[in-house]
Amino acid sequence: MKIQYMAPQAFFVERGTPISIDYMMRSLSDLRHEVDLCVYREGEPRSYERVSIHRANYPDWLGTIGPGFSLKKLIADLWLIKKVWSVHRKAKPDVIHAGEEMVFVAMLFKLFYGTPYIYDMDSSLAQQLVEKKGFLRPLSGFFNWCEGLAIRGAAACAPVCNALGELAEEAGAKRVVVLHDISQLADPDREATGSLREELDIPEGRPILMYVGNLEFYQGVDLLLRGYAKAVEQGVEVDLVIAGGVDADIDDYRARVETRGLRGRAHVIGRWPADRLDELLAEADILAAPRIEGINTPQKIFPYMHSGRPVLMTDLTTHNQVVDSSVCMLADPTPEAFAEAIGELAASPDLRAKLGAAGRAFVEADFTYNAHCRRMEELYNNLGPSNTPPESEPAMDSFKGTASTDSA
Repeated sequence: MKIQYMAPQAFFVERGTPISIDYMMRSLSDLRHEVDLCVYREGEPRSYERVSIHRANYPDWLGTIGPGFSLKKLIADLWLIKKVWSVHRKAKPDVIHAGEEMVFVAMLFKLFYGTPYIYDMDSSLAQQLVEKKGFLRPLSGFFNWCEGLAIRGAAACAPVCNALGELAEEAGAKRVVVLHDISQLADPDREATGSLREELDIPEGRPILMYVGNLEFYQGVDLLLRGYAKAVEQGVEVDLVIAGGVDADIDDYRARVETRGLRGRAHVIGRWPADRLDELLAEADILAAPRIEGINTPQKIFPYMHSGRPVLMTDLTTHNQVVDSSVCMLADPTPEAFAEAIGELAASPDLRAKLGAAGRAFVEADFTYNAHCRRMEELYNNLGPSNTPPESEPAMDSFKGTASTDSA
C-alpha cells in the first residue's frame, strides 16, 4: 500500500512523538508498505527501506520548533502543508496517515482528491489546546466540534491509549484500533555497572529513585520533587536522579533542588541519549512516572516496566487505564502520597522485586515491537491494496537497528 504519513514534528529528535514515528516507520517498512513521510526540517537523518522522508524547509528565523501548541508551530505548518500537497500530487497515495493538526489537511485532501485518511490520535487536540492555553477555554465547544468532524471523517482512528479510543468511539469513529506505545529498550536485561552511583557519590545500598523524560509541567516532576523532599524529611534513605529536559528547565530544576536543601541527595543530570536508555534505567532501583495532566498514557512507562524496575505512577487516567496496582505502585497525585509510596518502595527490596517482575511480564505480553506490528497490520487491513506480508513476524532486531540518512 502507498501511504502518505503527515507528522508536524521535528524528526528524528529524542522525545515521545518522534520516537513513536520512528517505530511506526520501521513497522510499516517491515510490513512491506511504501511510505512518504512528511515532517519538519529539524532532526537527525533517518533511513528505512520503502520510506522516503520529505522535510518542510521553513525559514531560519523560526528557529527550533518545540513540542506542543505554539505560534511558531502553526507558522511552520504553512511550509509543511505546501510540502504535503506537493508530495500528494506526485505520489498519489492509497491512504493518508495524519497526526495532530495535519488531520484537517487530510480532510481537505479527502474532499478534493478522494484519498481516505487515518487519524493518528497521539492526544485530543481539543483538550490539549484548552489545557495549555487557558484563555481558549470559551472556545472548547468549537474545538470539540472540529475534532469530532475529523474523527467521523476518518476511515479509521488510531488513538495511542484506551481513553482516547473511547473518546473517538463516542464521537462516532467508523473504526478504532488503539496503537499503544511500546518499550524501546535495546537490552532490558542490562545490569547496573554502578558508574552513575559512583559519579554522583551515592552511598552503596541507598536506593536510587529515577525520572527520565522532558521537564514540562504536565509531567509532574515538581510533584515528584516535593514528594521526595517530604520523604527525605521523614528519614527515608533514597537518592533522586532526574534526567532529561532542555537547558532552561534543567537549570530551573537544579535551582529547585538547591532551594529545597536537597543538594547531594537530588541530582539533575541533564539530557541522556534515548538509544542508551537501557544503560540509565539499569542504574535505578525505583522509577517514577509522576504525570499530572492529559489522558494519553506516557510512552515512558513501557520501557520503565520492561527494565524490571518497580515503577511509581500517579493514580490517574493517564496511567490507570492501562495498569493497576498488581504491576506498579499507584499513588494519588499529592506530595504526601508520593512521599509515602517512595518510603514504602525504598524500605522493601522484596516489594521492588515483585513489582519489577510483574511489570516486565506485563510489557512483554503486549507492549513490544512485534505486538505493535500486529496492531499496525490490523489498522491497515481493508484500507487499500494489500502487500505480500513478511514470511514471519517482524523480529525485535529490526526495531533495534539504527538508521543514518534520509531517503529523500
